[in-house]
Amino acid sequence: MKVKVLNLDGSAAKGDVELSDAVFGIEPRADILHRVVTWQLENRRGTARGARERSDVARTGKKFGNQKGGGTARHGDRAAPIFIGGGKAHGPRVRDFDPSLNKKIRALGLKMALSSKAKDGLVIVDSLDVKGAKTKALSEQLAKANWGRKVLVMDGDAVNETFALASRNIVGVNAMSAAGANVYDILKHDTLVLTRAAVEKLEARFNG
Repeated sequence: MKVKVLNLDGSAAKGDVELSDAVFGIEPRADILHRVVTWQLENRRGTARGARERSDVARTGKKFGNQKGGGTARHGDRAAPIFIGGGKAHGPRVRDFDPSLNKKIRALGLKMALSSKAKDGLVIVDSLDVKGAKTKALSEQLAKANWGRKVLVMDGDAVNETFALASRNIVGVNAMSAAGANVYDILKHDTLVLTRAAVEKLEARFNG
């Protein structure tokens, strides 16, 4: 499919970009996207720490008082949860969040995420150069473009330095290289902005 190239202010630039149907023309499936996003978010979670329960605590099990006459309860184990140093009652268990997902499913999910944006919410720009790396100038350009509240910008091997400096204080605008493309970040933004270099890198990623 052919997409017109724009400038950062939304005005038309010279030329078109031919997008590969194998990457940007796939019909998205909600179940595949859900599996990939779930896998991605689960991998971000750290190991849940566990607490020592009654059987894990090294305390004496000897009865430490008379059954009657002491004026206290009839305790028989220092590992009971009510004592300092005792085991915790119904404490948290150790859990590892390390789900597995086939590489083909992950690749398919990324293609579907890109394809969903190609239907509505994909913009191709010629370059990300910002004169003087000024945040005010970039904010004015993006306001003219009106690409939504959340914009994800992808460049080739590395994000353009002037754009990175100018955009880092703009709320809702995030930038990354094409190597960091992932389903979760693509779907949670209103608009996906790709440079020509980013398109080449993404298509080469699946063709290679």
